[in-house]
Amino acid sequence: MAFIRKFYTSDSHFGHQGMLEFAGRPFASVAEMDRFLIEAWNSTVGDADIVYHVGDFAVGDRDPVRIKRIFDQLRGRKFLVLGNHDIRSDGSIHPSIAALGWEAPPVHMMETLDEGERVILCHYSLRVWSASHHGSWHFFGHSHGSLPPHGRSRDVGVDCQDCAFTPRTFRELTANMSGEIAA
Repeated sequence: MAFIRKFYTSDSHFGHQGMLEFAGRPFASVAEMDRFLIEAWNSTVGDADIVYHVGDFAVGDRDPVRIKRIFDQLRGRKFLVLGNHDIRSDGSIHPSIAALGWEAPPVHMMETLDEGERVILCHYSLRVWSASHHGSWHFFGHSHGSLPPHGRSRDVGVDCQDCAFTPRTFRELTANMSGEIAA
């Protein structure tokens, strides 16, 4: 199946009460947060689009039926780069996360091409990454908007002001970046 567009997002934390306090999300409840995230996602992403979720999709050890119901509502062909809330303390993927209909098995790091550019995806911010000295880009999550973009590296999490709880395209994410190669 051909895709139309590629999108990137991170740290949705579906079902995670702690995000209301820790990340300061402006929702009265987890149900309201989840509803808003689903609507924002679906208002942007089409059925044939690709979405790279760069970690912390949901709290894996919580309600697996609810997690699946949320996943099934989200449009697009979904890939997961594992985040700390997607795995157990022993490093294995939470069964509720692994059982979702990902386009490929979730991995700790991934590379894709977008608009002719190499994009390295990892939940954690890296100082250097594959081909970082040769013009590749690095999209990460985990920091909930607390780390500013640096060179060709940036947070793509829903909590970033310019992401506004919505998956974004490569062009949207890189539009205001200097494009300087990180040292």
